[in-house]
Amino acid sequence: MTKGSDPLVTLGQLIMEPMSTTPLTDDERFMELALEQARECAQNAEVPIGAIVVCDDKPVARAGNRRETDRDPAAHAEFLAIGAAARALDRWRLSDCTVYVTLEPCVMCAGLMQQARIKRCVYGAADPKAGALGTLYDLHDDARLNHRFAVTPGVLADQSAALLRDFFSARRSGGCDEKKQDTSYDDRPNPVIETED
Repeated sequence: MTKGSDPLVTLGQLIMEPMSTTPLTDDERFMELALEQARECAQNAEVPIGAIVVCDDKPVARAGNRRETDRDPAAHAEFLAIGAAARALDRWRLSDCTVYVTLEPCVMCAGLMQQARIKRCVYGAADPKAGALGTLYDLHDDARLNHRFAVTPGVLADQSAALLRDFFSARRSGGCDEKKQDTSYDDRPNPVIETED
């Protein structure tokens, strides 16, 4: 072995020994399902964020971002998945559920998780502009609130971030079909309220 070489792995070992494939952890396996949802979003010109809600080790709901499609500012992937899970389980308390989402939740979605009493949130990429579970805020661990939940950040973060980076890069270069915005409401006259002087 030469000076400066890594004593743990030599070139000979890399050539002679096949690389071992480590099985996915449960968190990685469920995050892969969330990434599938995110990929579908990208194909529909939606920001590629996907979410899965897992209860008793089984996915009970999944969703992708639908803000453009539904023209709904609340149609975030995790928001939709939590609502679908509540309907599927026929209860609003999701205290035995884990939410997997490809991007760190915003304040709205973290608030919904708090209200739904989730057990845990696992997210992929951190969100430096809106992250409410550790990056900008710590809503999951705020002692002033009546419920706290565990957070596991960074699961398959590179894949999650790459999806977002590629989507926005394509959009900036004109390679991503943006849905035509409905501007028909712009043609309506603005109502004028008559007031008496």
